Amino acid sequence: MAGRIRASDIDEVRARTDIAAVVGDHVALKSAGVGSLKGLCPFHDERSPSFTVRPGVGRYHCFGCGEDGDAIAFLMRLDHLTFPDAVESLAQRIGYSLTYEDGGRGGEETANRVRLLEANRLAAEFFTSQLPTAQAAPGQRFLMERGFDEQAADRFGVGWAPKSWDALTKHLRGHGFSDQELSTAGLVSSGDRGIYDRFRGRLTWPIRDLTGAVVGFGARRLLEDDQGPKYLNTPETPVYHKSQVLYGLDLAKRDMSREHRAVVVEGYTDVMACHLAGVTTAIATCGTAFGVEHIKVLRRVLGDSTDAHGEIVFTFDPDAAGQKAAVRAFAEEQRFSARTFVAVGVDGLDPCDLRAQRGDEAVQAMLDAKRPMFEYMIRRALDQHDLDTVEGRAAALREAAPIVAEIRDPQVRPGYARELARWLGLDLAEVQRAMRAPRREQPEQRRGREEPAPEPRRPPASLRSLPDDPATRLEREALMMIVQVPHLVGGELIHRATGAGFHNGTLAVVRDAIGSQLGALGGAGWLERLTEEAGEQVAPIVQELAFLPLPVVGDDAERLTRTARATVAALVDRHLLRQKADLVRQLQRSEAGADPARLRELRQRLVGVEADRRVLRGA
Repeated sequence: MAGRIRASDIDEVRARTDIAAVVGDHVALKSAGVGSLKGLCPFHDERSPSFTVRPGVGRYHCFGCGEDGDAIAFLMRLDHLTFPDAVESLAQRIGYSLTYEDGGRGGEETANRVRLLEANRLAAEFFTSQLPTAQAAPGQRFLMERGFDEQAADRFGVGWAPKSWDALTKHLRGHGFSDQELSTAGLVSSGDRGIYDRFRGRLTWPIRDLTGAVVGFGARRLLEDDQGPKYLNTPETPVYHKSQVLYGLDLAKRDMSREHRAVVVEGYTDVMACHLAGVTTAIATCGTAFGVEHIKVLRRVLGDSTDAHGEIVFTFDPDAAGQKAAVRAFAEEQRFSARTFVAVGVDGLDPCDLRAQRGDEAVQAMLDAKRPMFEYMIRRALDQHDLDTVEGRAAALREAAPIVAEIRDPQVRPGYARELARWLGLDLAEVQRAMRAPRREQPEQRRGREEPAPEPRRPPASLRSLPDDPATRLEREALMMIVQVPHLVGGELIHRATGAGFHNGTLAVVRDAIGSQLGALGGAGWLERLTEEAGEQVAPIVQELAFLPLPVVGDDAERLTRTARATVAALVDRHLLRQKADLVRQLQRSEAGADPARLRELRQRLVGVEADRRVLRGA
């Protein structure tokens, strides 16, 4: 997208979006007190619900893992969307038309995108409706021979493109789509006799983006008179970019994010076999090599830039094409922070054949027997040479030593150097000399090495880390009331609270943040303003204050108002009581020989404090 979404449109989408409905599509929410809903966190495993949603402020917060944000952040985190994609998804949900600045995608282009996605969705439904028909017998037989039943086909949306010149074209024309739209979507091709269905007489798989929208198709040749390629995919379109899409990612993304693991296989049926065998993090490229753009997508889903303990497992066929794919994947290995592995099936079987012939357990066993990518590539290099000859060992050393030298982990590299020396029957010093020999690097390798190592995230502050004494409890509960229901507390009382002294220094920072935003009390972006004003270290405290259940029994509005005002008033009264005690001490020290004017001033101030306390208690 060339331009930015207008800031006012983003604010409008936030304001109009019901965060409870958005989160409720993925999390079962139950009432958790005044203005709060609670459920099991979708971002980490837990048995007791700690994920809280506050529809009134349009935010969510998890007290277990610390995740928090608004509806946009929720979609970005859950579906691994970019910020613009998440805003567009919510805008489409509420029927709001976005405006783009600097020549970005505008109303017409957005409408065209929606039309293309709708055409693909209807095409997917059409193909699945054709699979049970008699003419789809070759497709049914193909699936059955590979151990996929009707339920499996439904799960992955497998369909059948009829062997017809224009069956899909007529179907989509009937839904109001023009020939130009079908051509732009890549669903038809053009010939001397006009347009015709691109996919004919083939088994089809819908290819979905991270949001689950169908953006294209992969189609397998099954008929003998089909002279086309074995697999035919959607061409590049405004919604389908093969270098960026990964088949099965829509199904695998959540488990990938939770397990910090991805299994990269080579075909659609391999993805199906892995998922059905319990390996629910399997994905595949769509008619292209695994490349840089795919890595960017994976890193975003895995959180690879912040978790060096994640892993990517590649499965490669033992044939020439599979070995070529392994070399390409290894060339990009340096771009991952996660560890990379290679898994090879027994007898060279791919996951689909392995499952069909030996069952689900065999697929899992293949992945359990994975080897580190570096070990796989070193052994592959050695296998190319006759190690029984001096010349063969020398050539193997020249090829394998640079691979060992590229290992980033200084704790792992020496171990592989020793292993290489052992495999070749050479002295370790000889291997180390070969590792130091200059080697011409490919640009991709240099770029990968230049990426900075991920920095560990500092654990956020938490209310649980604060003392649990009565003074801190009062300050915490008063701030909860001000942050969550400022309209019930009232601006005058909040203003007085921001001038009160605090025992706890961390909560005092929140008090000061509130004091700086008195002009925006409870307005649009209230919580965001407080979070920003409090600063990075205290922002998690603000989030918790905004989501902790208020200490009120029931959800009666009048009772809530009384409790909110009484809690904040108690904080102000404590401050007045301190002032009173201080004035009394000053009077006691000043009565002997003090200036009469000074005594009158102290007594007047004392009377004023007492009057303030009476007014406060009466209010």
